[in-house]
Amino acid sequence: MAEDDKPKGEPTGNDDSAADELKDESTSADEAAADEAETDEAETAADEGADEDSGEEKPAAKPSIKIKAPAAGAAKLPQAKNIRSPEFTPHGISAGRGSGPRPSALTAAQAKKRRQATFLAVAIGLVAIAGATAFYVTRPGPEIKVTGTLGTAPKVDIPKDMVPDNKFKVTEAITGSGPKLANGDIAYVKFAFYQWSKKGTGNKAESTNKKLNSSYEQQGGQQVMPMTVGNTQVKGLDKGLAGHPSGSRLVLQLPPVDGFGEQGSQMGLTNKDSVVFVVDIMAAIPKNAEAKGTEKKLDDKNLPKVEPGQPGKGPKVTVPKADAPDKLEVRTLIEGSGPALAKGDNAVVQYVGKLWRDGKTFDESWSKGQPASFPIGTGGTVPGFDKGLTGAKVGSRVLLILPPKEGYGTKGNEQAGIKGTDTLVFVVDILGTVPK
Repeated sequence: MAEDDKPKGEPTGNDDSAADELKDESTSADEAAADEAETDEAETAADEGADEDSGEEKPAAKPSIKIKAPAAGAAKLPQAKNIRSPEFTPHGISAGRGSGPRPSALTAAQAKKRRQATFLAVAIGLVAIAGATAFYVTRPGPEIKVTGTLGTAPKVDIPKDMVPDNKFKVTEAITGSGPKLANGDIAYVKFAFYQWSKKGTGNKAESTNKKLNSSYEQQGGQQVMPMTVGNTQVKGLDKGLAGHPSGSRLVLQLPPVDGFGEQGSQMGLTNKDSVVFVVDIMAAIPKNAEAKGTEKKLDDKNLPKVEPGQPGKGPKVTVPKADAPDKLEVRTLIEGSGPALAKGDNAVVQYVGKLWRDGKTFDESWSKGQPASFPIGTGGTVPGFDKGLTGAKVGSRVLLILPPKEGYGTKGNEQAGIKGTDTLVFVVDILGTVPK
């Protein structure tokens, strides 16, 4: 039979191998579809069994879909067994070791703790770096060092590499516990001060210093000096003392504008020199301080009448028209609660003195701007003062009547207008004692 006479649709000899390959591929596809269908049937059967147990009717299962063999000439589907790992990696898991990151074995809690620890370590590192940078930028430079206890001569070290910067500065080397000073208060201080000069320019600049004066080196009772805050004649001292408590040791750096001014030349200071003061505030008396305590009535008409006066002006004293007493009279008008004065004390007082014969004032301290101080029991003042004030308490107001022998004696005091026959009347407020 001629080839043209063969039935159409029968494969020729050349088509046998292609048909076999197509048959094999169709068989593989059929097997895969059959496996999938069996799985679907098993699941459907399980569902139907469950439905039968529950007694509920369920919709009929959809027929499984079979995969048909591809037509001749269609693209071939690769078989899973022939696919290599670089081409196909199920679920993103590496098919070969070392080809990618391995899944972590940490739990979520462990991973969270690890992230927190990492963040904390980074934060601590940043803080440490910032702290080191801040210290480098703001690290302290040289400073004046003052050591020693309050009331004793201080040891003062002014570094050569610390030059004056023409700025006012005050620091407390020792902080006291007493009342803070205000303008008008009397501060009893010990002090030392130093000339502080700049030498050279630029990076080669340094400083020199020289002690000019020190009250610590004076004799005995001359070591403590009274200063009226706001009226010391040294601008820097007035600024530096105000606001600091009694019992403090202050270190003051005074630029030329706050120093001694024109008077500085008498001490060897130039108009470019700064001054360093060390000041110990040993005690303080408030402005307008007066006796404070328990009032004692005085009803003797033959003795002077003492009435309160205006603040800061002292009491009003009226001498009677009567004969003066011929012996020492001591009357406590206000009894304070402070310590009693003893021999050797240097009493800080405000007072007024009058003549018995005409009631005129011959001396007083109230208008002088600061209290007076008198030694007690050492003969440093008139006898009646020593006798009348010894044992009196700080805070008291005392009336003293001194006949001539307890005052200036028969010679009197011509400069003060006191005759040798004059009886003296004093009213004394005891405010405190000068520290030793």
